[in-house]
Amino acid sequence: MTKPIALITGAGRGIGRGIALELTKLGYAIAGNDVAYDPHDRKHGLCEVEARVKELGGDFLPVPGDAAEPEDQSRIVNAVIKAFGRVDVLVNNAGVAPLERKDILETSPESYDRLMHINARGAFFLTQKVARLMVKQQEQEPRPQSSPNPGPCIIFISSISAEVSSPSRAEYCISKAALSQTARIYADRLVEFGINVYEIRPGIIKTDMTAAVKNKYDRLIAQGLVPQKKWGYPEDVGKAAAALARGDFAYATGLILELSGGMNIRHL
Repeated sequence: MTKPIALITGAGRGIGRGIALELTKLGYAIAGNDVAYDPHDRKHGLCEVEARVKELGGDFLPVPGDAAEPEDQSRIVNAVIKAFGRVDVLVNNAGVAPLERKDILETSPESYDRLMHINARGAFFLTQKVARLMVKQQEQEPRPQSSPNPGPCIIFISSISAEVSSPSRAEYCISKAALSQTARIYADRLVEFGINVYEIRPGIIKTDMTAAVKNKYDRLIAQGLVPQKKWGYPEDVGKAAAALARGDFAYATGLILELSGGMNIRHL
């Protein structure tokens, strides 16, 4: 395989799917991970994404498994290395919302632990495994700083909830804040190896995760919650990930790139 390799968690739908398609257009071979995988379902999940990637002329390896579980993490990474021999981009996208939105005064320990385990702990340790591989790759094939080809990079998909308070889903906000700090610390640690680390913070993105609260967000967007007064889409996040992978922000490791339609603007 002469193409660069991207491992994307949660690639079977939504933002992960959007990133997979945009990186395919950029020339990456995709290793797509998702916890759910039905090899006979060509209309949904990893099989549907695989078909779309191949329509674009790309290469796709479905890698089922739970990216939050240590044993599955090792199996996922080993499968990618066996198939492609390397990892050039890791996109930590897999994540979940609370099963039930509850006020912070009613948040259960079980819900808190579930979100921290999947959203924060899982990405922390999967990144650790992949980062060790990337360090070895850099030692074996060092790129001069003047090289026009970008080095390996790691991208964390967090959320504006890393900073924005939502008392009805406190555990989600806390898990994304932890993920944001994880990205910052890995950026600090890996800079000496020429491995850039970035964080993308999506705002209100139209996916399966937000489908249950579509009417609420439609109303809030119309009322001005989002200055650009529209939803974001998975391809918006995909294009941002492609720009980072392409090296457009090579001199900006640790960058936080917010895609929220202007929700980051503080105004009176």
